Amino acid sequence: MADYSRYQKKIIDRYYKNFDAIAFQRLSELATDLYLAEGKQQDKLWKRVEEALTKLEFPESRIAHLLDKRDPQLLVAILKELDQKA
Repeated sequence: MADYSRYQKKIIDRYYKNFDAIAFQRLSELATDLYLAEGKQQDKLWKRVEEALTKLEFPESRIAHLLDKRDPQLLVAILKELDQKA
């Protein structure tokens, strides 16, 4: 393992303490981008949504359902649900 300075360790610690908030913000931005995207760009964004939800340990069955429907409104509903849990 690499030796990190105290400053670097603090940055790393803060990142992991705020990981949920960072992931939530990223998903919010993806939801906005999905409303505006078309074609192949939309496919790439849905992959990023899947990765982000997996990192947040969201249930696989719900992720699969979201990806089957590919409806940005469902993603917004999930974001509201995650916001209420936090």
